[in-house]
Formats: sequence, structure tokens, C-alpha cells
Amino acid sequence: MGVESFFQYMRDLYGKMNANVNQGTGLMNSQQLAFMRQLQKDVKVELASQLTLENMETVVFDIETTGFFPDKGDQIISIGAVKVRGCAITEEEFYTLVQHNGPISEEISALTGIYKEDTEQAPLLSEALISFFEFAKNDTLVAHHSSHEKNFMQSACWKQFKTPFKHRIVDTAFLFKIVEPHKSIVSLEDWCSLNDISIENRHHALGDARLTALLWTRYLKKAQELGCVTLQDIYERLARR
Repeated sequence: MGVESFFQYMRDLYGKMNANVNQGTGLMNSQQLAFMRQLQKDVKVELASQLTLENMETVVFDIETTGFFPDKGDQIISIGAVKVRGCAITEEEFYTLVQHNGPISEEISALTGIYKEDTEQAPLLSEALISFFEFAKNDTLVAHHSSHEKNFMQSACWKQFKTPFKHRIVDTAFLFKIVEPHKSIVSLEDWCSLNDISIENRHHALGDARLTALLWTRYLKKAQELGCVTLQDIYERLARR
């Protein structure tokens, strides 16, 4: 079954499953597990390395969490994403809050604008992940300093579906190191300021995804001007530094 036909099948099936999940414990049933396991088989992480940068399809995303350590119980509370084709940002966007019945600290609420009551009726993490992966399909994921996103996605996929997280996540820092090798900037807002990008909705998952997408497309063009044609060229250039 191809990726598109599989997603259509799962869209029809998933609509029938929602009521059972919401009325029960929220644990995954066999159809949902099958969805994720099939998806992971369809993710072709090596193919993206050989695609030309101008044709590469990416999903730039960001998550907000209750803390920094998924192995200590911190959880995802929102996911935002923007689709990019080559160096062009599309109008396709994704955003969801994630159900969280535990406490959200005052610091996190002040930072993100997300409060406990906002998440109580939000989709379960399993539902939010399936919706996000349906949006992303097998496109390459992009994140700003991606270790945070990778750690939480790995933890969430294993806890929810008992399946590994196999999507490739490309870190924006790879492009920054090639184009601006002498800059020691770390934060998203400082990179935006350097590039005269207006900072809006900071620490909102979709807002940060939009800002990251602007940086990604700008530096992708600069990497092409330096002679990089594929993602593999970027990795090889980094290895020579």
C-alpha cells in the first residue's frame, strides 16, 4: 500500500476509533499501533539526502513542553509546523494543543501562554502525534536546535506506540555553521534579529515554527549560493570544517 492510499485508509479508520479511545484509558489499540508502524516503514530517511535542495520538501516544526526532560516526566503540550518546498514557505500549517492533566508550572505558562485548563480538553498525545505525522507524512523535518524536539518525539513515540521515531530531523544549526561559521549565536530570536526578521508569537509552537521556517529558507538559499546542491553536500561540507 502506498503512502497516500495508506493515509486515506487510516483517515477513514481513525474516525471510527476516536470514540473508543476517548471513552477508554487512552491506550493504543491495534489499528493505531499499525498506523504508526506502517508510517515508520514508509519514512525514507536516506532519500532526502540525495534530493536537490530546491526540490526538497520539509516540515519545519516546534514543540512546547512542560520542561526539558522527557525521561523525568516532562511532556509535550503543543505542536506547530509549517510546510516548505525548496526555499518557499507554503500556506500549509499545523497546530494542536496536547492534553495534559498534570500541573503546568507558572514559569512555563508565563513563557508559552499555555495553562492547565487550556490542555484539559485538547487531543490526547497519541491523537496529536498521529495528526502531526499525517501532516508531515515522510517529509524531512526541520527544527531549531533540534535535540529538544528529537528527545521528546523519541520518548513520545515509544511510550505511545512502542515504535521508534525514524523521521530525519535536520537542525538549522547545520546551515548556520556553513553560512555564518564565525557566529556564536544560539537563540532563535538572536538569529532572527541578525536577519532583520520581526519576532512575533515567540514561544508559541506555531509562531516559533514560522520564525524557524523564515530562517531555514533564507539560509538554504545562502547554502545553495555556496555550492551546496543536496542535503548530503551540506553534511559533507560540515565534515570538512
